[in-house]
Amino acid sequence: MKTKRFIVNSACHILLAVLSVIWVLPIFYVILTSFREEGGSYKSYIWPKGFTLNNYVNLFSGDNSIINFPKWFMNTLIISIFSTLISAFFVLCVSYVMSRLRFKMRKKFLNIALILGMFPGFMSMVAVYYILKGLGFLETGVMKQIALIIVYSAGSGLGFYMAKGFFDTISKSIDEAAYIDGASKWDTFIHITIPMSKPIITYTLITSFMGPWVDYIFAKVIMGQDTPYYTIAIGLWTMLEKEYINQYYTQFYAGCVVISIPLLILFLMTQKCYVEGVGGAVKG
Repeated sequence: MKTKRFIVNSACHILLAVLSVIWVLPIFYVILTSFREEGGSYKSYIWPKGFTLNNYVNLFSGDNSIINFPKWFMNTLIISIFSTLISAFFVLCVSYVMSRLRFKMRKKFLNIALILGMFPGFMSMVAVYYILKGLGFLETGVMKQIALIIVYSAGSGLGFYMAKGFFDTISKSIDEAAYIDGASKWDTFIHITIPMSKPIITYTLITSFMGPWVDYIFAKVIMGQDTPYYTIAIGLWTMLEKEYINQYYTQFYAGCVVISIPLLILFLMTQKCYVEGVGGAVKG
């Protein structure tokens, strides 16, 4: 039995090692290419013949008349931050209401939200575009950015199932004790439930931030040809267009590395919240 268990464990470890290499290899290639000294797009080799930091330097200090990476980076950062805050507020409020309150049409609303969540968001892309156009949100670049924030935030409340499941695990007796002490539902939500929900808040913040940060479809449809107000996803795709690819190919990979840094920082800052359970929060 010990020999059999050893063989099974070894096979699992080998399989995990192979899968890890397969997962890490594309990331390793992106980082290598971002430091590649040779220009041009496709090369028949993976390991660069020379290394340089110019790809990163040119990304921020090069000719910004065509590829304005710093401007696109800040556009995306602003849109993502506002979208994250609004989306997280909507998701947490809706999930708390659906978990704690009982009202007419509650079950039907849960079913409708579940069904709507099965359809991809881009199915409504054309309808959303004409609605925003009719409301005058596509007249200027700044209004288009506001339109993007509205698009990313408006439908976020339907993604409440994960947070609702977490709130369901928090004992209702804690809320009842707060009501007895004179707290309102809002006070209970802000001062008791939210401090006990750091893991799901962290998950909500990260997912709400990643959506606007990497989205291309909605951003391209709304922004059109308004280049100065592009988001980073559209900007990186522009680097791969036929007339720019040979010049900006390695800078494209440098941009891919740069845009992963905010996500990495956000995850490292909130990582400890994943391991904090409800029990620890109650003790505090």
